[in-house]
Amino acid sequence: MKTTRAWQLGVKDILVMSSSRQRPHLKRPVWIIVLVTFVSIFLITAYVYPPTSSAACYIFSSRGCTLYNQPPTFPSRELSDDETISQVVIREILKTPPILSKKSKIAFLFLTPGTLPFEELWDKFFRGHEHRFSVFVHASKGKPVHTSRYFIGRDIHSEKVVWGKISMVDAERRLLAHALLDPDNQQFVLLSDSCIPLHNFDYVYNYLMLTNVSFIDSFVDLGPHGTGRYSEHMMPEVEKSAFRKGSQWFSLKRQHAIIIMADSLYYTKFRLYCKPNMDGRNCYADEHYLPTFFNMIDPGGIANRSVTYVDWSEAKWHPRSFRAQDITYEFLRNLTSIDKSVHFTSDPKRRVITGPCLWNTVKRPCYLFARKFYPETLDRLMIHFSNYTTV
Repeated sequence: MKTTRAWQLGVKDILVMSSSRQRPHLKRPVWIIVLVTFVSIFLITAYVYPPTSSAACYIFSSRGCTLYNQPPTFPSRELSDDETISQVVIREILKTPPILSKKSKIAFLFLTPGTLPFEELWDKFFRGHEHRFSVFVHASKGKPVHTSRYFIGRDIHSEKVVWGKISMVDAERRLLAHALLDPDNQQFVLLSDSCIPLHNFDYVYNYLMLTNVSFIDSFVDLGPHGTGRYSEHMMPEVEKSAFRKGSQWFSLKRQHAIIIMADSLYYTKFRLYCKPNMDGRNCYADEHYLPTFFNMIDPGGIANRSVTYVDWSEAKWHPRSFRAQDITYEFLRNLTSIDKSVHFTSDPKRRVITGPCLWNTVKRPCYLFARKFYPETLDRLMIHFSNYTTV
């Protein structure tokens, strides 16, 4: 956006400067020729060297927007063999253009211990859009009992998941692998058993399909629960300055999902050196691996925020959970209209980082989903669903 403004201001300023000069010996036709020549040069330059802002590059470049296709930035030091291989693979994947068609689908990846308490609500959300989504369920503790036709037969092979350990990331990768087998799946949304939709299906579909970023939460927390969890054993591949934190609840474009499947170098670093009781620190891979990884390899390709609302305002180990008495139309409608992201840090000043939620450079509501809701909230959510999800 800044680049676009700069280009616009440049044209305006030159025109103002030109009109302020007194050149009586030049006739009006000459001025028209000068103006046309200048505009032509401007457009040709913009075409050959398109601006890097999202809006401008789509206007001026026939090759499409390049803002999110810049090559990853790697350290200037000599890379190891593994890093060089990783760099080549990542660059080639990022060069692959997205393939959107009428068959493009969103893959909804449910990470749950067992039965999903909000299947009835999700059934209402999915109804009528049968060819625009797919569902995958990873149940880590027991085989779920499904009540919705959209979930029956959608369980994948699952392993035990322990909170705070790499098994959480393994489950995410397992879900992505199964979803990637379908070439029509272009967006991949990770959800928990306590998640609910905040908008109708069409709104969610357009929000995710019509942008070229992944919604991966990633921010700097200089406190003990952020960079304080970093281990120097991650050097040299992962430097402390690159270490990030974020919510695990992502929405990924296909390119990024494939990159996660291809990565072994950085995944291994987090598997070995980001875990509870590591060098006296409690590091949780699901909060740091993807935020750090994508900050390193494609920082311009992520939104640095999640599209799943979670309330961390109580500053506890777990986010706030909502009960039946919390569920009102006003409460739900407020969630759908939040347009600023909030990150709570653990540094001594307890800084709160806020910023506008931008969608293709335009300020839009931040969240498509929300958690954590107790099963007892289902009846009230069903009552209000059609009203609070109306755009």
